[in-house]
Amino acid sequence: VQLVESGGGSVQAGGSLRLSCALSGSGYDSYCMGWFRQAPGKEREGVAVIDNDRTRSYADSVKGRFTISQDNDKNNFYLQMNNLKPEDTAMYYCAATPWVCTMVVSDFNYWGQGTQVTVSS
Repeated sequence: VQLVESGGGSVQAGGSLRLSCALSGSGYDSYCMGWFRQAPGKEREGVAVIDNDRTRSYADSVKGRFTISQDNDKNNFYLQMNNLKPEDTAMYYCAATPWVCTMVVSDFNYWGQGTQVTVSS
């Protein structure tokens, strides 16, 4: 399974961005898919996940501002980010796993290369 992110960029605080993740390969239509981020000097952390039954979970820091979604065919999934804050600045990664759907980095075994999001005040 391969994942490729797109849609990062630079915005001012209060702005919006939509990240996309394209999947290829086989067998992933039953996987949990998620978004993670890593700021300089910090550990990678979970942002949002969507399970095979489309159940969604979010980190407390992004609830009410970010929305994870996916296409019906599950070949693409997205992270809509609204009301962005400077503390959202990070490299954002999409990931997938056939196992339990959590926001624990070590539970995910397929990763994209990352896309940078920079929010200025």
